[in-house]
Amino acid sequence: MTKNIMIVGVGGQGTLLTSRILGGITRDAGYDVKLSEVHGMAQRGGSVVTFVRYGEAVAEPIVEAGCADVLIAFEKLEALRYAHFLKEDGVLILNEQRMEPITVLTGAAAYPEHIVEDLEKEYTVFKMDAMEEAKKLGNAKVFNIIVLGMAARHMDFSKEAWLSAIEKTVPPKTVEINRTAFLKGYEGA
Repeated sequence: MTKNIMIVGVGGQGTLLTSRILGGITRDAGYDVKLSEVHGMAQRGGSVVTFVRYGEAVAEPIVEAGCADVLIAFEKLEALRYAHFLKEDGVLILNEQRMEPITVLTGAAAYPEHIVEDLEKEYTVFKMDAMEEAKKLGNAKVFNIIVLGMAARHMDFSKEAWLSAIEKTVPPKTVEINRTAFLKGYEGA
């Protein structure tokens, strides 16, 4: 059986690092894994989508609408934009951060109100203000690993396997803060 994971956010939020950690843990577990990254205007804060599919034999990297087991969203509007990719019993892992796109900043569009509440009406949502929690840890950059910790509770790997994959993937000088961030999300989920 193939598992389908999507990671969505905006440029600079760590979607690619998160997908590399997911790719590593699935490979280490012996699965066939396919990764695909879609960069919108990522360098300008645009949408970034990463697909991670793993199983015994995975033919293609793209997750189709209605097929994602887990949707990891680093920003509320991106969660709303991609929620239709979740399958009926899928889970949405949501960082409650608001990052206004350029169209909102210029006044060409309005940021939707009540995003989280609307998502909770239709989907199973696990949420946390991971940016606030990362700031409490003293490093705002690790908020994505906090979100990954929340998501890890909904995947088939042990806490120790996750910590090993993180250690193998992040720069050596950041291993300890990333371990702490992961556990914050894992235990707070």
